[in-house]
Amino acid sequence: MVKDIVKDTLFLKQKSLPATKEDKDVIVDLIDTLRANQEICVGMAANMIGVKKQILVFSVGPFIVPMVNPKIVKKSGMYQTQESCLSLEGVRPCTRYEEIEVEYLDQDFNKKSGKYSGFTAQIIQHEMQHFSGDLI
Repeated sequence: MVKDIVKDTLFLKQKSLPATKEDKDVIVDLIDTLRANQEICVGMAANMIGVKKQILVFSVGPFIVPMVNPKIVKKSGMYQTQESCLSLEGVRPCTRYEEIEVEYLDQDFNKKSGKYSGFTAQIIQHEMQHFSGDLI
């Protein structure tokens, strides 16, 4: 189900908890909500739809990839950039890494890992930053 985008900074500053299999509906809601906002958004974290769980989704071409409880296990190529966020006004400076390796659970809670670079790596890092409660 498509959800409203949370813009309340007090809520967005709260840390997200690890997701469990009981949170499967959140994954579906995130996918639906990203699909509904695809013209202006490339990724979403669960807190953006009002759920403090470590779940994110991002677009890769026509596909939407969910990640549950992702952890960055390797990173290289630190750089500075600026990003915007659908939940917040304006653009903010941030530090990102050109290449990352991520371990996560897929939509069916199977263990996965992947190497990502460039803009895709930046999207994943942005969405994972939501889990810490640090505003982007």
